[in-house]
Amino acid sequence: MDNILITGAASGIGAATARLFHGRGWKVGLLDINHAALASLAAELGGVWHAELDVADAAAVQAALKDFAAEHGGQLRLLFNCAGVLRFGHFESIELAEHARILQINVLGLLQMTHAAFPYLKATANAQVINMGSASGLYGTPHMASYSASKFAVRGLTEALDLEWRRHGIRVGDLMPPFVRTPMVSSQAFEPPALRHLGVNLQAEQIAAAVWQQSQGAAVHRPISGLFKLMYWSAQLSPAWITRAIMGWLSREK
Repeated sequence: MDNILITGAASGIGAATARLFHGRGWKVGLLDINHAALASLAAELGGVWHAELDVADAAAVQAALKDFAAEHGGQLRLLFNCAGVLRFGHFESIELAEHARILQINVLGLLQMTHAAFPYLKATANAQVINMGSASGLYGTPHMASYSASKFAVRGLTEALDLEWRRHGIRVGDLMPPFVRTPMVSSQAFEPPALRHLGVNLQAEQIAAAVWQQSQGAAVHRPISGLFKLMYWSAQLSPAWITRAIMGWLSREK
């Protein structure tokens, strides 16, 4: 029986992914810091395994992985690192502590989850890690500098581990969507020019569908949406200054 453990599962992309995989017969585990919303989703899905978790808490991460894997004979088919935080705004207007929190959750939390999951992934055939990357991991994005930096780190870790863990039969990949209509985006007080120019054209369910595609046929990077796929592949073939020019144009302020 295939199983998936999802961080950031209480809402948005994580919740949409949980519903999709549960509906297709997978055993689902849910992790999130928002216990009330998490418990509500777990009940909706028929009482699936769930636990309140701050991914920045290393000891709690170890315990959560151990508990979930124990329910499945010590195996983990798929870890979806979806937990993340975001803050739009001018870099200097955001408190340093908030920049640090973004890196702590988006990078350190993801690293801790993946490290703790290793023995269970290694014990499982066709095991995978799917990381929640971003289009902002392609080129540094103004007005979300620390978030963009965190997604560069996710991209680098993904590329390195996919090569390193081949010897264990574990695939590692990431999803790279542009803006997605989730509470994390809609709750922002500041609207970056890039968001205004590109719009928010993706729904959480579309990203969940990409997680499913990745689970069936792994890629190191999976760019999402037609426009960003074009930007992504152009960036692989074009001089870096072209990507920089496009980003500068998209991020221009009035």
